[in-house]
Amino acid sequence: MARRAEAEDEVPVGAVIVRDGVLVGSGWNRNIGAHDPTAHAEVIALRAAAATLGNYRLPGCTLYVTLEPCAMCAGAIVHARLAQLVFGATDSRAGAVESHHNLLDDRHSNHRLPAVGGVLAEESSTLLRAFFAQRRAAARN
Repeated sequence: MARRAEAEDEVPVGAVIVRDGVLVGSGWNRNIGAHDPTAHAEVIALRAAAATLGNYRLPGCTLYVTLEPCAMCAGAIVHARLAQLVFGATDSRAGAVESHHNLLDDRHSNHRLPAVGGVLAEESSTLLRAFFAQRRAAARN
């Protein structure tokens, strides 16, 4: 999914949602192409999973994403009542699960869920760094 985003000249972030070993939703960043600030990979995957399962609540589901979710996505993850989040690279600028906040384990929230970060982190980081290096090089030319 991240490579699909990259192919569309979007920031290469991809997400999949799995329940009982079955893929129920997937998405990739589409902010630019969709002209939609909420079209993050996680939100698109959540929408797809909700449509597949016929429920806006996604208990028993795990979201896998290449980059630590931002505050918007972390909030959506909590509202969806996911069972778990697994992410690759941390996001030192906007990460809301580990880097700056932990919105998935906020004591004020009515749902909390565990997160596992660093899964395939090097691959995710390399993909993101290469994408932004290419963008910077193109901007200089």
